[in-house]
Formats: sequence, structure tokens, C-alpha cells
Amino acid sequence: MIAVTGWTIPALVIGLVCLVVGAELLVKGAASIATRLGIAPVVVGLTVVAFGTSAPELAVSVSAVLSGETDVALGNVVGSNIGNILLILGASAIVGGLAVSQRIVRIDVPLLIGVSVVVLLMALDNSIGRIDGVILFAGVITYTGWLIRAARKEKQAVVDEFATANEAVEGSAVERPLWGLVLFVVAGLVVLVVGSQLLVNSATDIATDLGVSDLVIGLTVVAIGTSLPELATSLLAAMRGQREIAVGNVVGSNLFNLMSVLGMSGILASDGIPVSDAALRLDVPVMLAATFVLLPIFWRGFEIRRWEGVVLVMFYLVYIAYLILDSNDHSASDVVGPAALFISALTLVVFSAFGFQAWRRHREANLPLA
Repeated sequence: MIAVTGWTIPALVIGLVCLVVGAELLVKGAASIATRLGIAPVVVGLTVVAFGTSAPELAVSVSAVLSGETDVALGNVVGSNIGNILLILGASAIVGGLAVSQRIVRIDVPLLIGVSVVVLLMALDNSIGRIDGVILFAGVITYTGWLIRAARKEKQAVVDEFATANEAVEGSAVERPLWGLVLFVVAGLVVLVVGSQLLVNSATDIATDLGVSDLVIGLTVVAIGTSLPELATSLLAAMRGQREIAVGNVVGSNLFNLMSVLGMSGILASDGIPVSDAALRLDVPVMLAATFVLLPIFWRGFEIRRWEGVVLVMFYLVYIAYLILDSNDHSASDVVGPAALFISALTLVVFSAFGFQAWRRHREANLPLA
């Protein structure tokens, strides 16, 4: 029986709604302002959209750190990245299959893998400290600056490729006056802050009453809630046939989650963000494995097929089931955990073998990557 107040559940729901609405206002307003000021659509798609859909994670994690709930901050980032790959990419692939561009395979996914490894190395001392946070945040500044410089050299064909992503984000908002677009951004930020505070407070209350750790709540309820903008964007893009947008949205959001969200949280946390042994044994490695598996999947035809999407979603459901069983000390967790670990390792090996064969065929045939 959940001994929470009558306001806790409504506050959780309102918080989630505010995060989604706030992110929508922020993304639409920022993208439209960028277009009005003459910024190339490719920059809008890779920076504003990724920042905007990661804004809920940033708001929740920073709010959690300032409230002293640092486990929620870590669980939110790690859980969101796991959910983005396994749940969102998987569900989007099931809806319509996903195409992957040469840029994603050659640059962004390897960078995401590298940053994920760096985060794991930083966490080995059971803490993400201020120096770690500064390094990560410096990374997102460098990455954003590189994107802007690279965009200036892009040919018109590449700019046109991202124009559809820009149109999908801004919609009719670009027709509004400039002051109206600024109001969109301000309103989005305000709603995000309110929503993040409601979400953190209610999630913490529920965790306490259920006897579940803040880390598990951050990895599940909070992580899924803050990933709703990515889920909505990717599913909509997949249903409309804009399959590459869905992949770029998830990969870009995961990069910003690690470098911007975790980096800023580490800077603001006076004693650093603690990383438990449980997170090092399970959650961070799961995030890293989910990220690694993207490359062999992408190499095999530069797309995510529907059956591969089903596999990704099934792994996410098993992961969530294990978290719930383990948090309740259920005996089934002793069976589910090792079985899931074995199957995951086997799947990674199989995907890697297929991906390597596909890569060799592309090299031997000297075919373009996309």
C-alpha cells in the first residue's frame, strides 16, 4: 500500500505533463528564432532540437542536485540514455523502420561510445566530481562549436536534408512575431522548471514510501518521463517517413545528456554525484552496452529493421523487470539477472559479427556508406 499524500500522484502527472509541454514550447520557439536569424537548418536540427529534447533531463537533474537528491540526477541521465536507445529507437523501428545516415555512423555514434566510456572511467571512483563535470561540460561546448563551424562548410544538399527536421520542429510558430517566439522560449523554461520540481519531489516521496532507492526511481519513472519529448519526436518522425530524424534525435540527445546534463550536475553538486557499486555493476554497463550495439546494427544495411526494434524493446522490458524485482529483493532476480546478462552478451556478439561482415562487404565493394 502506497502511503503517499493525495497530492503526490497528481503532482507526478502534472510534472510529467509540464516537462513535455515545456520542452515543446522551448524547441518550437528556439528553432523558429534560429530560422528568423538566418541560422542554417542543419545547426538547428543538431543543436536546438537535441538541446530542447534534453532540456527535461537537464531541469530534473539540476533540480535534484540542488535538492540533495544526487542519485536521481545520475539515474535520470543513465536511465534516459538506456531508454532512448532500447525503448525509443526500438519502438520507432517497430513503427516504420529507421534509416541511418553516413554522418551518424562515422561521427556521432563513435563519439557517443567514446563519451560513454569516459563517463564509466570517471565513475570508477564512485563519484562524478566537479572536475569531471567541467570536463564533460567543456566537451559539449566543444562539440556544439564544432557543429556550428562544420555547418558553415556544409553543401546545400546537406542543409536541405535537415530542413525537414527543422520544419517538423518549428511548425506554424515561425509565422509568429519575434517577441512571441521569445515568449515561447521563456514560457518553456518556466514550465520545465516547475515540472522538474514537481516530478523530483513526487518521485522521491513515492520512492520513500515504497522502500525503493532513489537510483531505481531515477532510472525508471523519472528517466522515462523526461524521455517523453524524444519518444514523441522519434515516433512522429518514423510514422511520417522521416526515419533519419528519429535516429539523429536519440543519438544527439544522448550526447547532450552525458556531456551537458551530467556535466552541469557534477559542477553544481558540492560533494560530487555519488555512483553506487550497484550502478557500476549494472546500470552504467547496460548504458555502455546499449550504445556499443548501435554500431553493428547500423553497419548492417544502415538501418534498424523492425525485428531489431523488437529485440531492443524486449531488452528494455527485461531490464526494467529486473530493476523492480531486485529492488524488492525478489528471488526471481537471481535468475533473471544472469539469464539476461548471458542473452545480452550473446546478442551483442551476434550483432557485432553481422555488422563486421557488412562493414567488410562495403570496404571490398568500395560502395558509399549511405
